[in-house]
Amino acid sequence: MQKSTKILFATLIPTLLISNTYASEQSDAKGFVEDATGSVLFRTGLNTRDKKNGKTDQNSSGQSAIFKLDSGFTQGTIGFGVGILADGGFKIGDNAHAGTDMIPAENDGATDQFGNVTPRDHWIRGGGYVKARISNTTLTYGTQTVNSPVFASNLGRIAPEYYEGVSITSHEIENLELTLGKYTKNVRASQVNSDANKLDKAITWGAKYKVNDQLNASYYGLDIKDRLKRHYVNTNFTQPLNENSSLVYDFNAYHTKWDPEGNTYSETTNDKNNRSNSIWAFSTTYNIGPHSVMLAYQQNTGNTGYDYNNNADGGGSIVLPNSYLSDFAGAGEKSVNLQYSFDFGALDIPGLTWTTAYAYGWDIDVANADRTRLITDNAKESEFFNQIKYTVQSGFAKDVSFRARNYIYRADAAYRENYMPNIDEWRVFLDIPIKLF
Repeated sequence: MQKSTKILFATLIPTLLISNTYASEQSDAKGFVEDATGSVLFRTGLNTRDKKNGKTDQNSSGQSAIFKLDSGFTQGTIGFGVGILADGGFKIGDNAHAGTDMIPAENDGATDQFGNVTPRDHWIRGGGYVKARISNTTLTYGTQTVNSPVFASNLGRIAPEYYEGVSITSHEIENLELTLGKYTKNVRASQVNSDANKLDKAITWGAKYKVNDQLNASYYGLDIKDRLKRHYVNTNFTQPLNENSSLVYDFNAYHTKWDPEGNTYSETTNDKNNRSNSIWAFSTTYNIGPHSVMLAYQQNTGNTGYDYNNNADGGGSIVLPNSYLSDFAGAGEKSVNLQYSFDFGALDIPGLTWTTAYAYGWDIDVANADRTRLITDNAKESEFFNQIKYTVQSGFAKDVSFRARNYIYRADAAYRENYMPNIDEWRVFLDIPIKLF
């Protein structure tokens, strides 16, 4: 285990012995049944990829039902509970040339020589977990979704991504959240077998501290056996300007060291023992009334890109401002991004929002097939992004949401062969949440 992990664990345990100056979560427990909750999310999704440059188009569509049944905690000094996470669904249409991770596929997402997968006609997945809580510290063991900047489940597909393992979350010190986890199995949205990604062991740790109402800071770490070691830091500061406007400054940075067995797709070296990457980004967002404008700069160094989701680290393990269809995270890449959002609540259409963005990246390093030399150190990519989202605010359909995203992606020929082809893509989702109890 990493030294920093041991330090965090040594910090977490003594916090249980500290008398709190605010209410204990466990002291407020109402009971195993009394605090139980159950919900199902019906999600209909469509993903179409119109690939350019002679590449085969892809499309995926399906219907899923995502269940969560969660008991309350028993009363007493130590509370106990259980829960279930599960999903089931079926494909809609032929899902021609699938492979976008939208729905589970035959052979757990294995591709043919053309990079295509055969989608399942229907599926059922999931698992259970047990949990225990003392004071403001909760331990969970079993099937989980994970949300960390370095290790996160992809929840943006028709089916969710699950992990199996043990996690601890502690709020013993006011405004400080400590997390620690060990996970041994991973199943992506395109897989059914609970250990389809052959995850041996992933150790995660982290701390998030709210300094005051304006300033937050966090650090997270990850060590996946035989794959990679990763660290992340963030600071976020909000500067109020007047009663309806503010400036938000956000800094994010990752550093990754790859193990010899780890998988990358954008490395520029054939030395498997010497692959590393650092990427950082700074953004400033101006908010005034219904308008929000963000300007971001992102820069990558090292002999690989920020390659995630190839090592069972999760399809959501990226928190960078220039991340849309592309993440603008190629080896050596620099990128800028201008994003604008509008809340139509100002026009008496509450729940409707629109976001548009343009990102441009340059100075991308691309190596030849055997990674012995650079083809170019100045490849470029760009993306135009639009999203419209509407969430019903009241009535019998409250919280039902519809969102449509469009990506227009273009890149130089050298980078297209290394990364992905030019694409015009649509993703459309209808979410219908139902509270069971």
